[in-house]
Amino acid sequence: MSVSRIKLKGKEIILVGTAHVSEKSVELVKETIEKEKPDAVAVELCEKRKETIRKAKKWDETEIYNVIKSGRTYLFLMQLFLSNFQRRIGEDLGVKAGSEMIAAMDIAKEKGIKVFLVDRDVQITLKRAFSMMSWLEKFRLFNDFVLGMFSGEEINEELIEKLKKKDMISELMDELSREVPSVKKVLVDERDEYIAARIKQIKAKKIVAVIGAGHLDGVKNALKKSVHDLRELEEVPKKRSFLKFFGYAVTAIFFFLIFYGFYQHGADLTVEMLWKWFIIHGVLSAIGTALAFGHPLSILAAFFASPFTALHPAIAAGWVAGAVEAKVRQPRVGDFKGLFKLNSVRDYWKNRVTRILLVIVFANIGSSLGTFIALPYMASLL
Repeated sequence: MSVSRIKLKGKEIILVGTAHVSEKSVELVKETIEKEKPDAVAVELCEKRKETIRKAKKWDETEIYNVIKSGRTYLFLMQLFLSNFQRRIGEDLGVKAGSEMIAAMDIAKEKGIKVFLVDRDVQITLKRAFSMMSWLEKFRLFNDFVLGMFSGEEINEELIEKLKKKDMISELMDELSREVPSVKKVLVDERDEYIAARIKQIKAKKIVAVIGAGHLDGVKNALKKSVHDLRELEEVPKKRSFLKFFGYAVTAIFFFLIFYGFYQHGADLTVEMLWKWFIIHGVLSAIGTALAFGHPLSILAAFFASPFTALHPAIAAGWVAGAVEAKVRQPRVGDFKGLFKLNSVRDYWKNRVTRILLVIVFANIGSSLGTFIALPYMASLL
């Protein structure tokens, strides 16, 4: 945590680097604003994150349905995991995550100082990150998430001490950047440039900017450079989906094997190949659903859907199993309220909302394994 002062073309910018779960950060923010008496206060938040830290996000059935329908199940689960992890850290330290940002906005309001939200919209940031990741990086990221869930989410004194000195997102991103370089680029480097550009746009002579300690050096350097084109940083790059291409390739290979088997060896082998495809896919997807503690009907749905959805790039077995799970075990109001009170792996399985998401994820994993096993097996029969 530190304070840095920069003078640019008639402006004086005081950067306050904070840790998002530190009482000392809250005090530093209050003291700096009291002492400096700025014309404007900038905070490292976008409108969505502001609402999240001001009051706990309330989810309803429509929003969860949209998450599933848009294929953001994996991303949403990761967000939940990180949000709950951050909350637990804050509880251990006795400070609510983002308290220093709330303090900055509150004291500015008391003194009649204008507040500016200078961070990029969190949804744009996440979409850019996922768009720029290779399929291998996405796999590594999801693997880190799963391992994090099953490692017990241990919060020890060493980790807490680190987070007292550095903001949590940057600490997490430093860990992930070794496995997923594009995540760091989008969540840290790009945001440094974006925050700096937004601060420069503020029409005020003296500005106090409250940002995470991990962004302090990057924002300071970016302020000294020419303003970056914000439109470029707000676009979500479009690129061809490898997974969609892979889905079409699977379908093409499957039918090639079937027709070739029939042409070379007749109907008996063709029936055997179809039967093996059905059983391998169905069993593995059903096992995945069972591991997510899905309802027996959801397990059956995964079993019968997987052999067919594996041949259609636009449909996934997990969606079918998840739809059945949502129908037979409809989430209660308490399940939606409890999304940000998940303290252990067991809680993710007990909550009806997250269990639907886990059913989708694990059924899809089982179906994917089925494809990788069934196709080579079918080829070996020729």
